[in-house]
Amino acid sequence: MDISLTEDQQAIDESVRRLCSQFSDEYWTECEENTRFPEQYYQAMASAGWLGITMPVELGGAGLGVTEAAIMMHAATSSNGGYSAATAIHVNLFGPHSIVVHGTPEQKQRILVPLMRGEKKVCFGITEPDAGLDTTSISTFATRVDGGYRITGRKMWTSTAQVADKIMILARTSPKEPGQNPTKGMTLFCTDLDRSKIQVNRIKKLGRNAVDSNAVFIDDLFVPDEDRIGEEGSGFRYLLDSLNPERILVAIEAIGLGRDALRRASAYARDRKIFGRPIGQNQGIQHPLATNWIHLESAYWMCLRAASLYDQGKPCGAEANAAKFLGARAAFEAATTAVLTHGGMGYAKEFQVERLFRESILTRIAPITEQLILSFIGEKVLELPKSY
Repeated sequence: MDISLTEDQQAIDESVRRLCSQFSDEYWTECEENTRFPEQYYQAMASAGWLGITMPVELGGAGLGVTEAAIMMHAATSSNGGYSAATAIHVNLFGPHSIVVHGTPEQKQRILVPLMRGEKKVCFGITEPDAGLDTTSISTFATRVDGGYRITGRKMWTSTAQVADKIMILARTSPKEPGQNPTKGMTLFCTDLDRSKIQVNRIKKLGRNAVDSNAVFIDDLFVPDEDRIGEEGSGFRYLLDSLNPERILVAIEAIGLGRDALRRASAYARDRKIFGRPIGQNQGIQHPLATNWIHLESAYWMCLRAASLYDQGKPCGAEANAAKFLGARAAFEAATTAVLTHGGMGYAKEFQVERLFRESILTRIAPITEQLILSFIGEKVLELPKSY
């Protein structure tokens, strides 16, 4: 069993790291402190073709799998940018997958090609303030009218909506009825983000401030028929196409962040001398860092196993969820240890680990909580009664 990267996969890793090395700690600090989207980084990734790594070849994409996308995103988040580098671009990898699978040829050309080229950006309007992870309870509604739909509702935690040109919206086209399948009656749309009908309010948050998160209010937005993805009422099923890839990518992005934090902590532990010796000579410093390496390495290969299963068309729900759980925890532990290893300087922005620490907690919360992952494993893998 060969579990090493191929030459092509190693080339992806090296190329992305080389590109990302152009963007320094100072660049990411400036974006973070000024709540500025990392446009130069985004355009550099687009110009190099990385935004189309999973897109069909006939549209100008690379046509590669989630495994290669995971390797790319791990390289990006390992290279100074942390989770801001990830979330600036990863919606291009999993968000439009429903269009790749269920969109018409016209929709693919019109929507996906500008995204790959970096000419347009898309945001993802799924989560709602009163529904949270219970997606079947969303209340945003799309009413049928001549030529399309009119949509009214609210969305929460919509990333990149401040800079996006397009928005993917999951809305109900028929109400949720007691006793009926709750996943029915939801429809997926990808349409222009018309700011005369859509109000975007930025959420002030703990970290990852280079990439905006927003509360979105949609008021009687007209969406033409040609912007509906697939069949009416099947939107929830279409979302499932992207759930496992999303978990895998979030997991490996977290691991990249954790490995960057570990790299910085180890370097500091080698250089910092107290009582005439490097602090890294002390087992009290060494052992937590070594433990971080073990956890990050284990989570990394779980991610690649999940990605490999997905690319082979095999079931990977348990592995994708486990990867998300392990990756997020390993990243948080590594970032926390990095701050503690730096001592007082870990609290200073100069050494960057406080930024990585603030970003690392997000991966434990989104896009799915640890508790729901454990419930999934309990029910689907261990065959225990459903707990919620």
